[in-house]
Amino acid sequence: MRASERVHPLPAVATLAVLAALAGPARAQEGLKPPVNEDRKLPPDRPADREIGQRRPGDSKPLEFFPPPADPSQVPGPLPATARQTLPVPDRWRIMQALGFRFPLTDPYNQNVLKGDLPIGDDPWLKERFPDVARRLSPDWFFSLGVVSDTLVEARRLPTPVGAQSTQRAGAYDVFGQGKQTTVAETVVLSLGLIKGNTTFKPPDYEFRFVPVFNANRTQAEEVRAVRADPRAGTSRTDNHVGVQELFADVHLRNVSARYDFDSVRVGIQPFTSDFRGFLFQDVPFGIRFFGTRDNNQWQYNLGWFRRLEKDTNSGLNDVGARMRSDDLFVANAYRQDFPVPGFTSQATAILDVNREGKGAWYNNNGFLERPSSLGDERPRDYTVGYLGWNGDGHFGTWNLQASVYAAVGRDERHPLAGRSQDIRAGFAAAELSRDFSWVRLRLNALAASGDKDPFDDKATGFDAILENPQFAGADTSFWIRQAVPLVGGGGIGLSGRNGVLPSLRSSKDQGQSNFVNPGLLLLGVGADADLTPELRASANLSWLRFQDTTVLGVLRAQAPPDREIGWDVSASVQYRPFMSQNVVLNASAAALVPGKGMKQLYDEDRRGPQYSILVNLLLTY
Repeated sequence: MRASERVHPLPAVATLAVLAALAGPARAQEGLKPPVNEDRKLPPDRPADREIGQRRPGDSKPLEFFPPPADPSQVPGPLPATARQTLPVPDRWRIMQALGFRFPLTDPYNQNVLKGDLPIGDDPWLKERFPDVARRLSPDWFFSLGVVSDTLVEARRLPTPVGAQSTQRAGAYDVFGQGKQTTVAETVVLSLGLIKGNTTFKPPDYEFRFVPVFNANRTQAEEVRAVRADPRAGTSRTDNHVGVQELFADVHLRNVSARYDFDSVRVGIQPFTSDFRGFLFQDVPFGIRFFGTRDNNQWQYNLGWFRRLEKDTNSGLNDVGARMRSDDLFVANAYRQDFPVPGFTSQATAILDVNREGKGAWYNNNGFLERPSSLGDERPRDYTVGYLGWNGDGHFGTWNLQASVYAAVGRDERHPLAGRSQDIRAGFAAAELSRDFSWVRLRLNALAASGDKDPFDDKATGFDAILENPQFAGADTSFWIRQAVPLVGGGGIGLSGRNGVLPSLRSSKDQGQSNFVNPGLLLLGVGADADLTPELRASANLSWLRFQDTTVLGVLRAQAPPDREIGWDVSASVQYRPFMSQNVVLNASAAALVPGKGMKQLYDEDRRGPQYSILVNLLLTY
């Protein structure tokens, strides 16, 4: 249909009459025969059928039509018996229900009042049964329910000492015992959220969230004192715990621009990660955090105070029944998107860690001493350390880059090895460079953490984090990062912590204090991720590890400093998502540490074989 017909929808007969009258008497008699330009001849190369309805510019004046003025009285009004043309709905979220669609509460994929898709204030079921509650909840209050089941089966071999007081194996007089261990754990996460806010782009006015977590676990070892300090407890341990991982109120303070740049405050137990990869601090402490955006969300900021909560020893969850730790964190950071190039985000961060746990002693649930650690004279200590860092995440053209750089500066009031105060001066850097080739991503990893050359001087130069959980070089599929390797014969401390990359010589990563007298680390690695199908992803990682300086290891083991080479960490993993979503995820991985000269000297690995880790993990999410 032509544009003129859309603008002037005259009946076909009237249109013909108008054209005939304008064409003159002769044309009227001939009907609507197209006019032929008799004064100008068409070019010979122009087909004759192009004459129909064609006029060249300047041939004649274009047709004009002026419609008569509209008469509203000629427009008929609606008939009283006419059926309603629109369907009433309680609010704009329930259009699908008004059309007859019914989605069960067990369906997490479609609109569901339990998943925060629909407001609860105008819900017909709530109005009918609880009218007072519905009246108090305005149409922009939402409820969000999340349930996650995390099932873990893990087998590993670690350096394990023979029980100091007794052993279950007659004639076991060696320093190192049998190191095979297994763990089975079931964790259920229940997330409950109440949110006020009715748009996608506007931040919520209020948010209240409560996340209890239920854990049951069982660990089996081959040596006594591997699972509990008391050798009478045997070689197995069954435990359970209920932790509170989130319990906060979030209040929207104000909008500062037409595009909803904002300021908000959050108070309570809340998650916080200091950088993109979790190198320095990743935890769910109690705190007060101010956060917001500026310049059309190109700037984001955080200002906060946090106090760390005590952890349950065997599950790693918050233990809200215990007194909070005397460990305060003051945090300030800022993110800038598209800096220095579009597609790359830069972050500057500053954290001050004020630890005042220099009084008394703390034993964990298994009976082992956590604070102070079994290091040196085992005397309690205080320390204050500030971290200054830069982090980046994004891409430069086709190359992806994630990088972190930190400097640690502070003072340890009295280190148990040196027996004196020490100035903390340490550094850390890590980077991952990767590139995507269709369905394959190739990665290069590098990490360097400074070590301490002299544990008895007035300087502590070994870098340590606050509470790390690095997503780097294979993360928990890597043996070195996943497993806590004890420093057998060097006191009741670990060479490295579980889900940590730094060899920080702490009693534990979760419950111990930071230690800046440690051997440091150098890691160089390669890796690949392959999306074999939309449901199946495979990954592989190879990392070479080396200590920066082993003087402190020689002091603790009362021997010559061992060689700096740790060895090769080899790992492979698969992830299967049968529904191409995060609702059902099956992870499996295997890793081994092929010992280098230094690990062989520390653990007599020549005759014991490599340390290994095998994981199977099933995640179910509603």
